[in-house]
Amino acid sequence: MDTIAERGLDGLTMAGLGRQVGMSSGHLLYYFRTKDELLLRTLEWSEGRLGAERSALLSGPGSARERLDGYVDVYVPVGPRDPHWTLWLEVWNRSQNADDDARARQAAIEGAWHRDLVAILAEGVSRGEFRAVDPDRFGTRMRALLDGFSVHVAVGIPGTGREQVLGHVREFIDQTLIARPQGT
Repeated sequence: MDTIAERGLDGLTMAGLGRQVGMSSGHLLYYFRTKDELLLRTLEWSEGRLGAERSALLSGPGSARERLDGYVDVYVPVGPRDPHWTLWLEVWNRSQNADDDARARQAAIEGAWHRDLVAILAEGVSRGEFRAVDPDRFGTRMRALLDGFSVHVAVGIPGTGREQVLGHVREFIDQTLIARPQGT
């Protein structure tokens, strides 16, 4: 993951990666067949780790808003060239030419993020913490917002650092989702 983040997939050779991890390029090709398969498997591995964090968040104590803030915290990159987000950028870049299996695997990863967000939103709506929104529709829009901001953080666009983005997202949640008492 770190090598892909550092060099990008185009700057990566199987021989160079093999030297880094102490394997022959033939061995790597036996297990991964192509660089695209290596990329997707690396993303799946990385997502497995983040999925465990999201699971703990969903089952943990606290309000739906606290869990939503935690979800956003896990989602947004730590900064430019965040290794996890660099994997996503590489996968998205290759998606147009991906085969059906690769697209289905990518959709499964994205679907897990979406389901977890929808669960948090549905809980918040049912408890009255959030205003009455369709959790699936709101989740789709919120993930688009998070993706857009996250790409800006990951590529280092000035004025869109992690803290600034987290502030924008908190403001968005406050303005669009937080239940307001009647008459206010």
